Amino acid sequence: MPFASTLVETFPDRVLWGTDWPHPNLTSHMPDDGKLVDFVPRIAVTEELRERLLVDNPTRLYWDQP
Repeated sequence: MPFASTLVETFPDRVLWGTDWPHPNLTSHMPDDGKLVDFVPRIAVTEELRERLLVDNPTRLYWDQP
């Protein structure tokens, strides 16, 4: 958790949230994606950081390219 929150705070315009869904390389234990998403408020502690992590940065990367 400390590493992830440091990345979000230090590089707020350069991080994305991802869970590796649908987990194509796993054959036994599958992570609970709901529990993984529950970590978002712990690593992006403000509404602004969550907006960047979950909305602004992916939008810019995947749809707003020059």
